[in-house]
Amino acid sequence: ADLRRGQTDGARGGGRGGAMTTVRPFTCDDLFTYNDVNTDVFTETFNLNFYLSYLSRWPEYFSVATAPDGAIAGYVLGKAEGRGSNWHGHVSAVTVAPSYRRMGLASKLMDELEGISERHHDAYFVDLFVRESNTNAIAMYERLGYVVYRTVLDYYSGEENAFDMRKPLRRDTERRSVEGRGHA
Repeated sequence: ADLRRGQTDGARGGGRGGAMTTVRPFTCDDLFTYNDVNTDVFTETFNLNFYLSYLSRWPEYFSVATAPDGAIAGYVLGKAEGRGSNWHGHVSAVTVAPSYRRMGLASKLMDELEGISERHHDAYFVDLFVRESNTNAIAMYERLGYVVYRTVLDYYSGEENAFDMRKPLRRDTERRSVEGRGHA
């Protein structure tokens, strides 16, 4: 479901009286308040120009989940890239603050990005890179329908491999985006 324009996503905040988070477009002002979300060792924190370039080039792919008090609970950012049957949405980052985890919020943010890839960009698939050691994230992506397409050696600063995971979308009726998976 496209959760833009202040719609609630159903994720309930623990200890927050059952209040719901809201998914909305990321704004420049959010750059001053999102740091608490980036405290996880698995979360890549990029420089300001990186976030601004995504916000200006692919604003539809940059969403934030906010708690009832306005705090940022998580965000997703991505882009559309490729050519021909390789045209796809790419998840550059998805992260949720520790106090909002295990409530389905990351799944809702992924659903938001997948919907944009499908409805607004007519993409064949969505892909992402994840550290081999991030078993919790890998399990979540697999529950969402992603498969390991290939291993990218030394992707993370030459220190750790990444899995390139993909999920075919409706346009990829023959699932060609995941053919030949498992190679390095």
